[in-house]
Amino acid sequence: MRQQPQLVTTCQQMQQIVTRLRSGAQRIGLVPTMGALHDGHLSLVQAAQDQCDYVIVTIFVNPTQFAPDEDLSKYPRMLEDDLHRLEAFHVDLVFAPPEEEIYPAGLSTPMKLPAVAQPWEGVHRPHHFAGVVTVVDKLFNTIPADVAFFGQKDYQQAMVIEQLVRDANFSIDIQICPIVRDKDGLALSSRNRYLDGPQRTQATALATCLEQTQHWVEQGERSTRILTDRIRQQLQERGIQQVDYVAIVDPVTLMEVEQLEERAMLLMAAHVGDVRLIDNCCLVP
Repeated sequence: MRQQPQLVTTCQQMQQIVTRLRSGAQRIGLVPTMGALHDGHLSLVQAAQDQCDYVIVTIFVNPTQFAPDEDLSKYPRMLEDDLHRLEAFHVDLVFAPPEEEIYPAGLSTPMKLPAVAQPWEGVHRPHHFAGVVTVVDKLFNTIPADVAFFGQKDYQQAMVIEQLVRDANFSIDIQICPIVRDKDGLALSSRNRYLDGPQRTQATALATCLEQTQHWVEQGERSTRILTDRIRQQLQERGIQQVDYVAIVDPVTLMEVEQLEERAMLLMAAHVGDVRLIDNCCLVP
């Protein structure tokens, strides 16, 4: 019989539960989300179920990672639907605190960002990673799990969080799980629901470019400038005019590389209508 996960909304109760679990030597898996769950999120939940004794999913739309002109107000909030979806995965607990529980009045401790947060998303969304690091730091302190699961789609975010864990000496392993794509190749995202029919078709250009670039690399192309120029041209031919970045970078430092001599990450961000999409893949020469 399926049963909804236990719903917890306060940090104090959450900490009490985790303390009890740790005393029983249970391996705790944590899946941080902002809700509006799709199959990408659920793949993280499944990975947690496969590796852990007890699975906690957090659902919190974090206001500090949105700039004033971004989509915080319309970001989908659908807690009941999310709880229903999590039933099928036998999730043990959902932590869904109100904003004032995470950010009480008078909070003023700033988080220093690592160098890996500075380029790419750091340039185009300068407030974003400060908010991400702040909320993840709070979640890791409230829920000292054994393993936390994040998706590769937000690759730079995952690198920032890995650095946070090293800097703050958190005793938590970070697992980065593969991107989940729809049948047309589009990487799953809660923001995909904002795309209309023609935009949805146009958005598949990102995945097509990733696949085409892998083919060019297999054919022997090693110049990252040539590769990124070709990608920009393909995006333009598909009607995508606003491209924030297309970059081939070192997978750890996220610094651009000039020649593809070893494994690298291809990162891109572009706008389709009013929807900003990101995607990435690993390139192996």
